[in-house]
Amino acid sequence: MSRDSFGAELFRVFVIFLAGGFIYGLMETAYRGHTHPSMFVLGGLCLVWIGGFDSFYRRTPPLWAQVLLGGLFITLAEFACGMILNVWLGLRVWDYSNLPCNLMGQVSPRFCALWTGLSLPAVLLENIFRSAFDRCD
Repeated sequence: MSRDSFGAELFRVFVIFLAGGFIYGLMETAYRGHTHPSMFVLGGLCLVWIGGFDSFYRRTPPLWAQVLLGGLFITLAEFACGMILNVWLGLRVWDYSNLPCNLMGQVSPRFCALWTGLSLPAVLLENIFRSAFDRCD
């Protein structure tokens, strides 16, 4: 990868990260009435990762696989962040303890299903961003 193409790819990833963080922050604020700065970072990382399927595989996985893997990744990322932010640091950003079948109050089947469902528009949105950037090259 040339220096120019590396810089362009880094810029693309940065814009996608910002979009993911901003959109997730808006969604959470609309749902809960507030958000935490760490959720901006998590939302940005998740959109970048979900979009990475197109970049890391020779053939893009089927959409259904991208959606399922996106839901799985977001759930695992939520668990890892929850353990750090909520359990170890005691920030109490979220607590799913009152939901059935939760794991340590950090993840639950209900939110896993929600993240999987939201992976579909995330994949499509990331594809729109990539397509727009490709036209600019």
